[in-house]
Amino acid sequence: MADKKYAILGASGRQAAYTAKNRAALIQAAQQTLAEYGAKATIEQLVNIAQVSPNTIYNYFESKEQLFSEAFANLAKDWLLWAYDGTPEGESFQDFINVFRKLLLVGETHPMFRDVLSNTAGEPTFLFESHFPNFSKTLKQLVLRGEIPADNFEERALLWSYCLYGIVGSVLVRQTMTVSEAEKVLELSLALWGLSPEQSRNLVAKPQEKQ
Repeated sequence: MADKKYAILGASGRQAAYTAKNRAALIQAAQQTLAEYGAKATIEQLVNIAQVSPNTIYNYFESKEQLFSEAFANLAKDWLLWAYDGTPEGESFQDFINVFRKLLLVGETHPMFRDVLSNTAGEPTFLFESHFPNFSKTLKQLVLRGEIPADNFEERALLWSYCLYGIVGSVLVRQTMTVSEAEKVLELSLALWGLSPEQSRNLVAKPQEKQ
């Protein structure tokens, strides 16, 4: 009986490992697809890069959209771990601003993530649905720390998220802004949180340590 039990556990473990490996491969293929075509990529473009059948995709994910969302979330998570460099998210508003400024230079540090953002920054709905829950969570931590106001939080957070997406789109997609121009717009956007021009300038102008 013991041998049978361990055989079942072993088979279960192998199946779990097989599933995890296949999911990871599909997520990687989805990231490459987002980098090349964006969130509007067709299932044909996805399976061509993944070298699998459409049925394989649906064996592991409910939809193409779910796969793309998870692929983007994984890329964003890895980048954020790098960008925060060990500092917990929501530790300070200054850290949050510093991380956003690093995002404007993402092409120099994380080319694939830059390509994904370049192909999706013009699609705020996809970015909003993929990232806003974490964005909002981090801002709520800053509210608890007393760094940004709690009143009208949801409205401020929503408006600011679209401001930031617009800045990213202008720098990475349309290329109508330089990084220095984008930082000036970032300063202006901080008025949504009731910051004075001087406070905003100090947050954005603070030199960052190179990683």
